[in-house]
Amino acid sequence: MNKTKTILITGFALFSMFFGAGNLILPPFLGVQSGDSWSLVTIGFFITAVIIPIFGIMAHARLQGTMYDFGKKVSPAFSILYCFIVYAISIALPAPRTASVTHEMAIAPFFGTSSLLTSTVYFLLVFIFTMNRSKILDLLGKFITPLIIIILLAVIYVGITTTPVNIHPTSFDTPFISGLLEGYQTFDAIGAIVVGGVLVISMNFHKKTSFKEKKELISKAGIIAGLGLLIIYAGLIYSGAVFGTTFTEDASRTEVLTSLSTQTLGNIGNTLLSVLVALACFTTGVGIVTGTADYFKGLFHNSQKAYTITAMLGCGLGVLIGQFDVHYIIDIALPALMFIYPITIILIVLNVLPEKLASPIVFKTVVGVAFLFSVPDFLKFIIDSPDQLSYINNYIPFSQHSLGWVLPAVFIFVFVNVFKIFTTTKA
Repeated sequence: MNKTKTILITGFALFSMFFGAGNLILPPFLGVQSGDSWSLVTIGFFITAVIIPIFGIMAHARLQGTMYDFGKKVSPAFSILYCFIVYAISIALPAPRTASVTHEMAIAPFFGTSSLLTSTVYFLLVFIFTMNRSKILDLLGKFITPLIIIILLAVIYVGITTTPVNIHPTSFDTPFISGLLEGYQTFDAIGAIVVGGVLVISMNFHKKTSFKEKKELISKAGIIAGLGLLIIYAGLIYSGAVFGTTFTEDASRTEVLTSLSTQTLGNIGNTLLSVLVALACFTTGVGIVTGTADYFKGLFHNSQKAYTITAMLGCGLGVLIGQFDVHYIIDIALPALMFIYPITIILIVLNVLPEKLASPIVFKTVVGVAFLFSVPDFLKFIIDSPDQLSYINNYIPFSQHSLGWVLPAVFIFVFVNVFKIFTTTKA
């Protein structure tokens, strides 16, 4: 297989592992809410749903290890705890959500079967693919992803060539910030450090590939996946904004996507959408379970038994949680995202920076400060009276937008590096 073809197939495989339940149902609904401010919302969404995740893939290309390597400069104990929390969240929320979305949009409308049956069959198939992970890249890259892209581009093409009616005003007070935070719900930053590890380990099956070659391949594949996500997200958000007045005011995320496909592709739209949902969600589910199983396999000295048991437990949890309503899963995910996302973003950014700017002391201080200042954002979603935290919002910039950790993290990053330069020069 020539180099260009390998890069394309790997990029398509990476795109398909990113593109799951949230990536499908969030952008059109976000477009409806954004209205005439859809461009600002899209830019914010790009940062957390495209740019940061692709940085995560770039970091994997540089490290070529596991998620443990992302946080080891803080401390080994921190990295182990961080990995455990991320994999626990991944296996308990985004993975089951893929089954829930598949049931609501691809199974229930046509067969009327129970969500428990759907999640059971769904995760049985996920388990089979996870146990045959050496075939994942070729299968996803050669066959499934091109079909996903073709169907999506058809929906978007009709959407963007439709003469817009009067696009309604935005319902967001701060469109850019709203898009930024909605990008959290895609789980793409977390997905980058999870499925990026899957990519590295899958490539290790090919022993002849050198470190430099893998770095180039992963980096270029990440760019291809990022461009694909950018085009699809922008198209779906814009389509949601253009068709915004055609949806009922209380339309759910899945209802908006279903209606959009019908309006753009006609009667065949629902059938095509069903195929799209099933494929997109399934590939992400496989990527998450495989990545989690890989981690625990490494944790137990490359034990295949640990890999199998983790895959079984992950799929079992997916069956139990995947039977719940998708909007319920999205709601319960918010506190977890507010807790883990700031740390994840910081670790990704620091791991793509030159080592002289991201020394162990920089890792320790920046991660610590980001975590400390993100605590109020996390508490808003778990305490009964979030107004009790209003006094904090008055003193921490952007805290009212759940971004109170950003400026303190930037400040301590600059301060520690300037202090290092000053003391080195003085010595």
